[in-house]
Amino acid sequence: MPNLINDLRRLEEESAIRRQLRVSLLDWSGEALTPMGLVPAAHHRLLIRELDDLTRGRFNRLMVLMPPGSAKSTYASILFPAWWLMRNPRGSIIAASHTAKLAEYFSRRLRQLIESREGQLGYHLSSAERAVSQWRISTGGEYLATGIRGAITGRRADLAIIDDPIKSQFDADNAQYREHVWEWYRSTLTTRLKPRAKIVLVMTRWHDDDLGGRLLARGAADWRVLRLPALAEEGDPLGRSIGAPLWPEWEDAAGLSAKRALLGERTWSALYQQSPRPLTGGLFKVAGLAAVDAAPRSGRDRTVRAWDLAATAATAKGDPDWTAGVKLSRDSVGHFTVLDVVRLRGSPRQVEDTIVATARLDGTAVWIGLPEDPGQAGKSQVAYLAGRLAGYRVIASRETGAKLTRALPLASQIEANNVSIVRGHWNHAFIEELRDFPHGAKDDQVDAFSRAFSTLIGAAEPIHAVTIPFLSR
Repeated sequence: MPNLINDLRRLEEESAIRRQLRVSLLDWSGEALTPMGLVPAAHHRLLIRELDDLTRGRFNRLMVLMPPGSAKSTYASILFPAWWLMRNPRGSIIAASHTAKLAEYFSRRLRQLIESREGQLGYHLSSAERAVSQWRISTGGEYLATGIRGAITGRRADLAIIDDPIKSQFDADNAQYREHVWEWYRSTLTTRLKPRAKIVLVMTRWHDDDLGGRLLARGAADWRVLRLPALAEEGDPLGRSIGAPLWPEWEDAAGLSAKRALLGERTWSALYQQSPRPLTGGLFKVAGLAAVDAAPRSGRDRTVRAWDLAATAATAKGDPDWTAGVKLSRDSVGHFTVLDVVRLRGSPRQVEDTIVATARLDGTAVWIGLPEDPGQAGKSQVAYLAGRLAGYRVIASRETGAKLTRALPLASQIEANNVSIVRGHWNHAFIEELRDFPHGAKDDQVDAFSRAFSTLIGAAEPIHAVTIPFLSR
């Protein structure tokens, strides 16, 4: 009798836990993650609330846009469907990814979770149908895992989960592949959904015309969109301050900044900020830049190193501007060559020391172009720098007009294939900034490049050489 009482008590406790977990996706997620020592982070809790609202019928279409490594698939493709089947024991799920291999990977992890939590979920895998791509549960529910190219005829779903429909930038830039994905969604997936069925699209943005982009362009009002960039922007759904990382416990701002520098602005903006930009459409047509091993020397070349100044040292937080110095030459026939680029984030003293050290490396034949801010403070700064650069030709110029306007003549020269670039380790960051201008996060190199160009051809505004009194040298 005591054993029977204990068994009944245990069953009642399990039933009470099951009822609570059935009500709350957050409680279920926490319970399932506990053995791994994991807890949902802030962005996971927000995703959980959106998935919960979808399940309760507050909307039927949810688009989740988050960067790689944010664990969005763990919650949307593994924890969520296990819980959804607990609430919908006879429901049918179609889960699709860019390949059947990835879809089956999610399926295996989901099955492992179900097998380890049968008592709490109140169901188990059916022995009658257990293939990794197609299986059933004891209560009658079913699950189909397929690739975008896979057939799903003969199935009807109450819930469709599309996780990662795009595999790579190569596929994303392929118009034929994007059209294939769209046609699969439009004519294959949606025709297999039951009335009032729900769709969850989980993805990292790759292209302005990827599946998420096309759905939003054709009917944004139909979708609930949860967009969480790696670095917070204005109006962040989590209430983060601008520039704050999405999951600092996993990757802090310094790590993200290093990744951004490696990827370039176009890839960073798409994959990490969920704001893809067209491959073309910027001011500079960088395909017109010819790479050379060294600039040809005619003996009549004129060379300038022009600077755009910032004075904020790199820190673990934020994304300060760069100080950039672009070295540009013009030969006797009017062809321009970018010889070198120096960039740094440093204190005012570090910036000054770098300008002086770079001038020594360049030699006295290279002119030095500096920006002059309006007012006496700008004049004093230029005079001070020129004093440290005694023996060099220092040319100061004031910024006039918009950045875009100042860059237009230079962009025209690039488009006319009249600008070359010497191969160097700095090429990637330089070209990516040109490619993204004027939409990119940074334009320091563009500003220095424009100043170098205008110095060599003669700026619209008077350019003056700075004269330093003898006793000040």
